[in-house]
Amino acid sequence: MKALARILILIITVLLSGLSCKKIESLPEIPSISFKNFTLIDTIDALGNEGKIGELTFDFEDGDGDIGLTQPDSLSADSTNFNLFFTLFSKTNGEFIEVSENDLETPLNYRIPYIEKEGQNKALKGEIQVDFIYLLFEYDTIRYSFFILDRALHKSNVEITPEIALIQ
Repeated sequence: MKALARILILIITVLLSGLSCKKIESLPEIPSISFKNFTLIDTIDALGNEGKIGELTFDFEDGDGDIGLTQPDSLSADSTNFNLFFTLFSKTNGEFIEVSENDLETPLNYRIPYIEKEGQNKALKGEIQVDFIYLLFEYDTIRYSFFILDRALHKSNVEITPEIALIQ
């Protein structure tokens, strides 16, 4: 009877330890992103001016989990201080034309904060939301292309939003 109890305890221990270990997820070390949605919300700023907030949401995956940057040491606009890059396109005569960075009041580069996952499985999956504020409507219809860089400077795929009608 003692031998049967020992075997039963051994089997239960093996089963429990096998169930408690998660399989390490295998994803490519090059990050990938996928557009999820873009929502426009009417707003009024502190001075009473009407505007819109655009909420862009996308999913990301990275196999080695090296997404995000630590705080920069300086306030330089060096591209190494950014890891989320957007290009704005405006619709003119039915065709989307890239808007020059010189024509923008603020740059379209952003920082994804430093992310580090503990444990053996470093693969990261998540959702990122970026808000754009539109107070002056220079363009009727726009769209964005965007990509991310991980800390090893692996560039993700480029995603493109559908067209966004700012003025309806």
